Amino acid sequence: MKNKPQRTQSNSQPIHRIRHGAINASIWRQDTAKGPMFNVTFQRAYKDGDDWKNSTSFGRKDLLVLGFIAARAFEWIGTQPRKSRQSPDSQGPNEDVPF
Repeated sequence: MKNKPQRTQSNSQPIHRIRHGAINASIWRQDTAKGPMFNVTFQRAYKDGDDWKNSTSFGRKDLLVLGFIAARAFEWIGTQPRKSRQSPDSQGPNEDVPF
């Protein structure tokens, strides 16, 4: 049976946001038995009359920006401190995947 991630207060808000124009990424952290795990959600803001709304649908013109923001999220997650997942009796480097 797999261990479920532990829910904490820090899970209610993104730990980091990246924005470029109307596209933004929210990075979420979950603490697990193996250390922190990060997930990313993407949104596009648009105006409907006088109201601002969000969508998770992206058009052709949004895709390059989405890719740029995804790359920045990937880099940010890679810089976060993580507890060592490699125990002294581990079998090799494949067990130490950074993300």
